[in-house]
Amino acid sequence: MEDVSSKRVSEFLQKCVKLEDSEGDAQPKEEIIELQTLPILAPSYPQTVQEEISMVFNTCAMPANLGPCTRRRREKGSGHDGTSASLYVDRRKSKVWNYYTKLGDAYVECNVCKKQLSFHNSTTTMREHLVRKHSIRDTLLSQLKDDQVPDPDYVAQETAIKRARQLTPENSSQYHAASCAEPRTDVILELVLEMIFRDLHPLSVVKDKGFGLLIGYLEPSFILPSPMQLSSMLWHRYNVVKQHLEHYLQTAHSIVICAEFWLSQPNQTYLTIMTNFIDGEWRRARCILETQQVHEDKGESNLGDRLYSVLTDFGLSNKSVFCVMHDSLQDLGANSSQLKCVYGWTSLCCAAHLLHLCVKAGLEVEQVQEALSAARSIVCYFQQDAKATCSLNSKLEAINKTKLKLVMDTGARWITTIEMCECLLDLKWAIMSVLEEHPKGTAVVQNLADHQWKLLQDLVPVMRTLKIATSFLREEQNFSISSLMPCIHGIVTAIGQQSEEASGVIKTVVSNIRSELTQRWGILDEEKLLESPAVVASFLDPRFKEMRFLSPSLRSELHKKIKSMLSQFFNHQSPLSNQFWVPNADYKAEVGETACQVSAHKERGPSGQSQSMYDILLGKDPTESMPEIHQQLENYIVEPLCKRSTNPLDWWKNNEHRFPSVARLARQYLAIPATVVPPEQAFAASESALEHRRGVLAPENLDQILFLHQNFDFLESMRNGNENLSKAVHNQY
Repeated sequence: MEDVSSKRVSEFLQKCVKLEDSEGDAQPKEEIIELQTLPILAPSYPQTVQEEISMVFNTCAMPANLGPCTRRRREKGSGHDGTSASLYVDRRKSKVWNYYTKLGDAYVECNVCKKQLSFHNSTTTMREHLVRKHSIRDTLLSQLKDDQVPDPDYVAQETAIKRARQLTPENSSQYHAASCAEPRTDVILELVLEMIFRDLHPLSVVKDKGFGLLIGYLEPSFILPSPMQLSSMLWHRYNVVKQHLEHYLQTAHSIVICAEFWLSQPNQTYLTIMTNFIDGEWRRARCILETQQVHEDKGESNLGDRLYSVLTDFGLSNKSVFCVMHDSLQDLGANSSQLKCVYGWTSLCCAAHLLHLCVKAGLEVEQVQEALSAARSIVCYFQQDAKATCSLNSKLEAINKTKLKLVMDTGARWITTIEMCECLLDLKWAIMSVLEEHPKGTAVVQNLADHQWKLLQDLVPVMRTLKIATSFLREEQNFSISSLMPCIHGIVTAIGQQSEEASGVIKTVVSNIRSELTQRWGILDEEKLLESPAVVASFLDPRFKEMRFLSPSLRSELHKKIKSMLSQFFNHQSPLSNQFWVPNADYKAEVGETACQVSAHKERGPSGQSQSMYDILLGKDPTESMPEIHQQLENYIVEPLCKRSTNPLDWWKNNEHRFPSVARLARQYLAIPATVVPPEQAFAASESALEHRRGVLAPENLDQILFLHQNFDFLESMRNGNENLSKAVHNQY
């Protein structure tokens, strides 16, 4: 009996295999396999035979991760005793089955939300679930063809090609090659990872319901990765990009470190360490090195140690750091001394941070604070009272000013204060009319007095001048600190002229702002000006080299200082003399050895003898070749000024061969940014998307996500130029 049973089971398995092989027929039809005696023989099957049948049944109802093509076959059966009397293999490939997996005879599972539904040989309930829960209607289902099921590999390749066409030219070829070479699921997984660090999403985004619905509709067979799996992939991508960044940083002989302190939403302090430099192709590089937590007990007292540790991690020498710029939450006076004494680094403060302190000091006048407080009350009233807002909007429609909206200022961004005042002044008559029509409103909020309206009207031009200065610093060609000193001197002069005919309160405001600007940038201290990197950078900017904001005597002193700095560069006879170089404390000793070698072997007179026997002992006299360097400097000084719209880096790239010694200094000083973060973020009126999204990232993945977000595209764009630059450096050795 067992032999007969095994034989009949084998015949059944062969028929199922034939059905599986005929899956791709052009015109499929419904076949019925009668197994009337199968239930009777089932109890006597050997265990191995039952397992084989189970495997065949699983082939008829494939799991979701094996693709929609193999999930279209369904089994139907009904007997008088409730058992399966026959097996129906549905060859019609209903569209609904692209979103479901068969679980036995009585249940199906939705591939989108994993909900199990009862199945009674009808797809009506399944369709209703798709429409009600996932908004997948018949119009969407009809887009899937019944008779033609394309090859999954072909679909994956075609979809990847379409995606590549929609990408930017820089990375389209990369994705096209990756999608053709890798399985479709691997490509989707990599794209999910890139979405996370490009758009600053937490790893838990893959657990969100909306994201699961989207992926389930676009790719029903795709299994969403777990946050743990994404974390592993993130670390791998981070390590690969970090190696490329380390290689790129080796081409920089002088770097500027920027330290940004910022707060996350749970009020956790973080420190983001960035590096700025200008590479051999005169391209500005800004890369994030690391983001780390700052604990309250340690605070910011060990900034130098933190920076040194990060530099060591990236294989950078502390001597390669030219200066450190910070945007601190606290006073870094002690840290500035530590950076200078221990590491020899000059410490600078972010221009946006200093400008905020100057404006804040100017607005602390009592009368101004009272007027601003009353203005905030009016804005707050209209934001909270719906009837008053409706009345205001009606009046704005009548005067065709519907685009104007009231703005509430924030203490951390002074630009919002001027926007609030400007909006109030533009809507003055409409606001006064609404407050008079609503008696209830006057009890809640008081209108500005006439002298307060006049005070805001006089304050706006002064604040607008400061706002124009921030617009100037936002432009790409003004990213360097070389644009800062001309801008600061322009502010001091302009607001001084505006206050000549203003009221006493406005004169006090202007006086406070000018005093702060003068003190923080040392405008009246000639010695401090000559030591300021911002002043030297302005001279090395071909747009501002006339230094009109300096007195003639101070200009002459500055030229002497530049000559002295160029002399140090000239005396450095190293194989990297064509690259930019940072002088250090050991410079004089190194020059002595090199000069001795040069004078002993190369510097000979007409008779073949050394020009001076002292050259062997002291090295060549540097003054003999100084006129050539001085001539370069004089030629640069008399060079016509460039237009204000000129990018100084482009100018130096085209003129480096004319003033090679001056260009070395320019590459070093023009690399210093005016602000720690990009100016469009530093002077923004509201929180940027970067600031908002990074504040909600989990601490354990924050460093890697921000690192890839900032550096991935930049290194990709620099890759070709970096390779050329590396070859040039290698040839010099």
